[in-house]
Parts: sequence; C-alpha cells; structure tokens
Amino acid sequence: MRIIFLIFVYCGSLFAFDATLDVIKTIQKIPNIEVSYSESKDSEQAKKIYKILMTDLKISSHFEVSDGDKYKGESIDYPTYKLKKIDLLAHIEAKDTAQGLQAVLYLYDINTSELKVNKIYAITDKALYPFAAHKMAIDINDYINAPSIAWMDRFVVLSKYIKSGETSIIISDYTLTYQKTIIKGGLNIFPKWANADQTEIYYTKYLQKPTIIKYNIYTGLSQNIIASDGMAIVSSVSKDGSKLLLSLAPKAQSDIYLYDVPTKTSKQLTKYPGIDVSGSFIDGDTAMIFISDRAGYPNVFAKKLDINAPVEQVVYHGRNNSSASAYQDYVVYTSRESANEFGLNTFNLYLISTKSDYIRRLTANGTNQMPRFSNDGGSIMFLKHTQAQSALGIIRLDYNRSYLFPLNHIKIQAFDW
Repeated sequence: MRIIFLIFVYCGSLFAFDATLDVIKTIQKIPNIEVSYSESKDSEQAKKIYKILMTDLKISSHFEVSDGDKYKGESIDYPTYKLKKIDLLAHIEAKDTAQGLQAVLYLYDINTSELKVNKIYAITDKALYPFAAHKMAIDINDYINAPSIAWMDRFVVLSKYIKSGETSIIISDYTLTYQKTIIKGGLNIFPKWANADQTEIYYTKYLQKPTIIKYNIYTGLSQNIIASDGMAIVSSVSKDGSKLLLSLAPKAQSDIYLYDVPTKTSKQLTKYPGIDVSGSFIDGDTAMIFISDRAGYPNVFAKKLDINAPVEQVVYHGRNNSSASAYQDYVVYTSRESANEFGLNTFNLYLISTKSDYIRRLTANGTNQMPRFSNDGGSIMFLKHTQAQSALGIIRLDYNRSYLFPLNHIKIQAFDW
C-alpha cells in the first residue's frame, strides 16, 4: 500500500485564494530520499542522469535529498537505511543498447521494504538525457502524491545572441543542460510557443521588415504570419492557440493587436500616441494586461479585448515597470528600484492579483527581468544579472524558494516555456 509522505492543508489553492495569495501549508513529513547510480561500463551516463535527478528533486521542494553516490549492486539493506532515516531510495542505471541508451529507475520504499518503481526510459538521442531525469523526478513525485511537477518535462525556447546582428533560436530543458539550435542565420528574436503541445513556435525575423513566422520544430515547416514596419512581436497566445496578442508598429508608435489564427485577421486594441507593447491574456482570454508609457513611465495597464474598452492602471508601485507576464488573474512584473548612472540597476519582481490589492515581492537584489509563468502557474522563470554572474532563475511560488542556473557563455534575448 502506498504511503503518503506529504500532507498539505490548503486554505484554497494559490490561484483561488486571491485575498492574500498566501497558501497555508502544513507538512507533516517531507520524505528523505537518497539518490545513487550504478558503477558499470555506462556509469558516466548514469552519473549525468543522477545529478540532474537530484537537482529536480530539490527544486520540486517535496523532498529532502541526500547523495548516495555510486552503488555497487549489493542487495538493499533496508534496516541500515531505516536507521539513517531514509524513506526512499532512487537508484539509476544506464545501458547502451542497439536501440539506443536506456536509463533505468529503481525506486525503493524503505518503510515498506519494497521495490515500488522499476521503469525503463528510452533515450534515442543521448543529448536528451536530462529529460530522462526529469521524467524520473515526475514519476517519483507522483508516487508520493505530491503536487505536479510536470512542467519539468517541457521545453524552453530561447533566442540566443551569436554576434552583432545575429541571433539563433534554441530549444532546451529548463536547466539549460540540453540545448539544440533549431533556427539560425540573421536576426531571430522573441520566440513564443504556439501551442500547449510545444510543436510549433512563433518568432520574429528581420526580412525586408520585421516579420512574424510560425515554425514547426519537428517538421521544419514555416509560414509568414504578418509583417510590420517598426515592430512585429507575438507577446501572448490564447489557451487554445486560436488568438494572439501582437505588438505592431505600422505607423511609428507601437500598439496592441488581436490576431485571429483561423481567419488570419487582426484588429487593433489600443490606439495611443505613445508606446503600448507586451500584451498578455488574462481573465480567461477575455482581457489583457500590457506595458504602456501613458503614465509618463513604463507601467502595467489592463483592458478588455476591444479598442473602445477603458484602460485601467494595474500597478501603483515603482516608477519603471517595464516587463510583465500573466497567468489567469495573476501578474508578475519587474520594477526598477535604483537609479544608478553607472553599473547595474536593481530590478525586482513582484506578484499581484488583478482581483485584490495584495502585492508580494519575489526577489531582493540584482537585475531581475523577463518573468514568465510556467504553464501551471506554480513557478516563474526569469533572468537574473548581478555583478558576479548572469543566471536563469526559477521561483517556486508555493514554497518561497528560488534556484539559479548560471548562464555560461550564453546571452539570452528572450525566452518562453
């Protein structure tokens, strides 16, 4: 019988309890899990997977993780593990076969002295080994009935600077361990997933004028969607993929447009003699938030999806709120909190609800930019720059924890996940 290690007591979920955005969580017991790998002729591959798996389990925030290092294949000594207060043992093997690399997960429940999971993960391309680890973490997490971490198995799409006037589009896992270039040559910027299945993306390419292109990452087929003289960017895709929010600048200044994918038609949503950009769907895709300088500085505003709908200011904090992302009724935005003439300025991330006045600061230092919600809304990915390093960050909202993955030799222009 499966043992439930985590007991969560919620006063509503994070996105239902919008009076304070707080989650009341009582954890009776977080399971201690030890992770090890087999010492064999394929132990280097097993070691790579086990390292990623340990990271995944830590970032899930559902486990206390300990390092079992190499395991020589003896039978499991359950009493010894019980004395060490270990609840679960995850053991990894890798086998190089004629069909490709196979990763094997053995998950032992120490408290019941049983092998609970024995699963093979086929890896046709060895470079994809991080996703075998992510799938293992999801399966281990599911075993203890913890909240889903399925977002770990999704691709990140990003635009990477190569040199002046040249950027490439890359897909990666969330740790950036796996990276594959899918589009190169010229200026390819602002990638955005076109559907929930992550089979297609939108991105902007500079041809005779900025042009939005839809591209299938598996077939390589592409089609031009729309072009605009000054700017052409997909900033948000509706849940069903049928509608887009575009930032276009056909007449010098940028405005927000709603594009209907099936009919290939667009309608203008803002008409302001300044800058309106970066629309993001909210309220079940019936409204949007966007960035505008109509307050005299970049700030976050909202309106229904009609040009005649009134515009409402959303954020009343900060004097330079230049980037935002939304999930349902929740908005994460950047706010500048210093005005250094030389060196990096401090930009922190804040989380708010469009249904309440509550505000929650998510970062404390550095330049934190480009926040993006995960597809389940439980995590936020962002770019962090300090004097010491640049990193891709993950904030786990329910747990008030953040993690950084250093950006070594990579400069990201934009990303989506």
